[in-house]
Amino acid sequence: MELQIYNTLTRKKDVFTPINPPHVGLYVCGPTVYSDVHLGNCRTFISFDLIYRYLLFLGYKVRYVRNITDAGHLEGDRDEGEDKFAKKAKLEQLEPMEIVQKYTLGFHEVMRIFNTLSPSIEPTATGHISEQIEMIKKILEEGYAYEKNGTVYFDVEKYSQEFPYGQLTNRKLEDLLEGTRELSGQDEKHGRLDFALWIAAKPETLMKWPSPWGWGFPGWHIECSAMSTKYLGTTFDIHGGGMDLQATHHTNEIAQSQACNHTAPVKYWMHTNMLTVNGARMSKSAGNGFLPHELFTGNHPLLEKGYSPMAVRFFMMQSHYRSTLDFSNEALQASEKGLQRLMAANRAMDKIKPTDKSTVDVKDINRAFDALNDDFNSPIAVAVLFDWVRNINSLAEGKEHITQPDLDSLKSTFRTLVFDILGLVDEMNEGSKHAELTGKLIEMLLNMRLQAKANKDFATSDRIRDDLNKLGVTVKDRKDGFDWEI
Repeated sequence: MELQIYNTLTRKKDVFTPINPPHVGLYVCGPTVYSDVHLGNCRTFISFDLIYRYLLFLGYKVRYVRNITDAGHLEGDRDEGEDKFAKKAKLEQLEPMEIVQKYTLGFHEVMRIFNTLSPSIEPTATGHISEQIEMIKKILEEGYAYEKNGTVYFDVEKYSQEFPYGQLTNRKLEDLLEGTRELSGQDEKHGRLDFALWIAAKPETLMKWPSPWGWGFPGWHIECSAMSTKYLGTTFDIHGGGMDLQATHHTNEIAQSQACNHTAPVKYWMHTNMLTVNGARMSKSAGNGFLPHELFTGNHPLLEKGYSPMAVRFFMMQSHYRSTLDFSNEALQASEKGLQRLMAANRAMDKIKPTDKSTVDVKDINRAFDALNDDFNSPIAVAVLFDWVRNINSLAEGKEHITQPDLDSLKSTFRTLVFDILGLVDEMNEGSKHAELTGKLIEMLLNMRLQAKANKDFATSDRIRDDLNKLGVTVKDRKDGFDWEI
């Protein structure tokens, strides 16, 4: 089965055909680093980590670019208000680049904890000012922009005479204009939808650079067009981000790039859906927004307990990236238990004794790849893995049988799916001294329990089992020993 991707631009699934196979250009809008990364961002980056991992598994040579927005992001959506980096710097009495460094490092740490692969290139807006200026100059030369008092605006209505400006959200210019308020008498813009490519600095502006139009700073949208063009070319394969970026940021990216380079910038547009909490949209104002560290510690009024990073990642894998993801304690706890079953099955495979014949069809597990080929359908892939958890447990108990070649194939495929593609980690076997020590202590106690049972000292045997259960360790007796999981 060929890999199919849902393309936001065409609103249908297309067979994935890279522009220059086997090379693939993947660009994902990264974080704006003036505050802690929120869970909505994490959902996007974890989803694209799965996509990146699967493309690599399929044999593509992927150049994955994920930018860092560290300048030019104003509070308002009409090129107005204070720069968020400067505002934060004033509040914390720091240099703006200290704010950038602090939250960039925090973002990287969260991504490490969630076991995401690093991108091939992680460019910053401040590191590509010259490229943004050159792109703005070319857009001006092409006649799709104009300058007013040191600020350069993109002329949306002129662009729309030749190109479909609202194609990404399937909206016509007239509809977009109806939803935008009238310009005030002092507004410099020609049209209500025009947006800033370069913004003139005020005397108090902290982050500013020289340009042909005076001292200023880039608008939010131009950075991604400039950096994606530099590292992936004028047209590349996949551009991703959250669905909240479709209507403005990505729509303006398409317009800028098309106006400058005379070609559609992206072949496949992909967007992740929003997060909700108990059915309500997640937001700071509603008080139901979680930061990653709050999820890990349980330090939030809506959380009953803390959840491990892998439990959260696995929870996200059980919802398609284009589907709404609803957080609840019940859902997270179910995910936690499911992850434990998955990891216990992985450990149980090493206890399976091969036989002369197989009573299971190991090729059946390849249904997980069929699911991933269908627009990276991770929930279906996970369901296939759970089917095989049952089979693995039956094999370990001797209820089913498997040959050595089939067992080797099962181990390889199961572990490739779980660890290499889904990006999960067995937190009991990740190499930490604490995890190793915990495992050895549990094994020692359970071996003592086996000895007590052999001596018909059932009171001691039951006490060890019950005490471990109180500590969260589930023990399952087998004919030739035991299994356990936390």
